Amino acid sequence: MASIRVNARKVVCIGRNYADHIKELNNARPSKPFFFLKPPSSILPPASGPVLRPAGVNLHYEVELALIMGKSLRDLDEKDEKGALDAIDGYAVSIDMTARNVQDEAKRKGLPWSIAKGFDTFLPMSGFIPKNRVPDPYAVELWLSVDDEVRQKDSTGLMLFRIPRILAEISQCMTLEKGDVVLTGTPKGVGSVAMGSTMRAGLTVDGEEVEEGRIEVEVKEKGGLYEYEET
Repeated sequence: MASIRVNARKVVCIGRNYADHIKELNNARPSKPFFFLKPPSSILPPASGPVLRPAGVNLHYEVELALIMGKSLRDLDEKDEKGALDAIDGYAVSIDMTARNVQDEAKRKGLPWSIAKGFDTFLPMSGFIPKNRVPDPYAVELWLSVDDEVRQKDSTGLMLFRIPRILAEISQCMTLEKGDVVLTGTPKGVGSVAMGSTMRAGLTVDGEEVEEGRIEVEVKEKGGLYEYEET
């Protein structure tokens, strides 16, 4: 798993790709995929310690299916489904941690979201899932629990924009390189997580848990000099 972090030159995240998630945050539904970046330094491999909550941050979880790119991709045609899926080396489960109050302020003021998404430990990831363990990436059930209470549980079949359209939109703007990580969006049920809580996440295929996709991670205080203040 350490190799995912080492090999990822960028982490590209698709926003608002599930209709019910858009509604729960009172966001506008996009007419085409849009994306933002998280730094590779935010990746938290399995058994690498807790998620660290910075002082003053309202910390939210968002479980997502991650694509691990197996080769470079540039200027993909969205109709090229085979080209899109062939470019993927495998999958992972990820939790896109978000400093929600920081993001809300940024959205209100028209500022970038980088701080809200980019803290160290803000991207817990599972182990690498080989492609043969996920024969159909749209027939996967993602789930996340906090202290054994299930908070998110939905099918990737509910994606508004599917993988070829996602990869086309990104690769027409910037080259996707081998090792890059693409997060495909989160279903409904996002919410805050408190200090001392334990998050668990994973995915099932045909009702069977994919062991490589398990995440278990605690939330602890970050410490250090950062404390959220309005910009």
